[in-house]
Amino acid sequence: MAYHSGYGAHGSKHRARAAPDPPPLFDDTSGGYSSQPGGYPAPGADVAFNVNHLIGDPMANMAMTYGSSIASHGKDMVHKELHRFVSVNKLKYFFAVDTAYVAKKLGLLVFPYTHQNWEVQYSRDVPLPPRQDLNAPDLYIPTMAFITYVLLAGMALGIQKRFSPEVLGLCASTALVWVVMEVLALLLGVYLATVRSDLSTFHLLAYSGYKYVGMILSVLTGLLFGSDGYYVALAWTSSALMYFIVRSLRTAALGPDSMGVPAPRQHLQLYLTLGAAAFQPLVIYWLTFHLVR
Repeated sequence: MAYHSGYGAHGSKHRARAAPDPPPLFDDTSGGYSSQPGGYPAPGADVAFNVNHLIGDPMANMAMTYGSSIASHGKDMVHKELHRFVSVNKLKYFFAVDTAYVAKKLGLLVFPYTHQNWEVQYSRDVPLPPRQDLNAPDLYIPTMAFITYVLLAGMALGIQKRFSPEVLGLCASTALVWVVMEVLALLLGVYLATVRSDLSTFHLLAYSGYKYVGMILSVLTGLLFGSDGYYVALAWTSSALMYFIVRSLRTAALGPDSMGVPAPRQHLQLYLTLGAAAFQPLVIYWLTFHLVR
């Protein structure tokens, strides 16, 4: 209690009125309600009450347990159905790469003419993973090359002042659709030619996806050196990819199974391989010529 400054020797008992206490900085919500007039609950008090009520409610706990079991059961069903259509172990095989393999494989795709042994290596009748066999197909390079192509296409469109999300999305979806159509056509050709081989959809997807490497080099060269550089790079990468496809499909996939096969069927296998190789330059040009001006 503060006393008036005039309170002195005469013992005046007049006291100054006490100063009001400063208002609190925060409301006290420890009791679940604030000191607001009317006894209204503080903000968040009803939420805390509901949460505590749900936690202590046996029915709520039973419902949460039942929901968790349903979610777990649904997850198991999804995994089971996924394994029916896609073998995860086989998919892991195509991504078993390392830095040395990626560097050598890129060099092989750009300059395949000096490569001698195209046989896929086996260990106990099981093909070696890509990091142990340069001739083994992989999906890591096609996946990364596709992403790089989309980014490079966006940069090329931006340089030409033609960039828009719709155009970039159309470019990416078109590149993906062409590869899917090519894989379906190869599967149909393998079926019609009755080719007996270990070629799977993943193998064909890998071989079809290698074209993205040539597309990247062609577009990048076109951006740096103009249309003349683009056509030179297009011719080089297309011829290299054609040679790579023919040697890989004939030797690694179709070659061993062509022994003892009648001559007409061997001709069908050869035509299928040459057709798949000849299709690569057309797709590369169709997907890249509009990115270089």
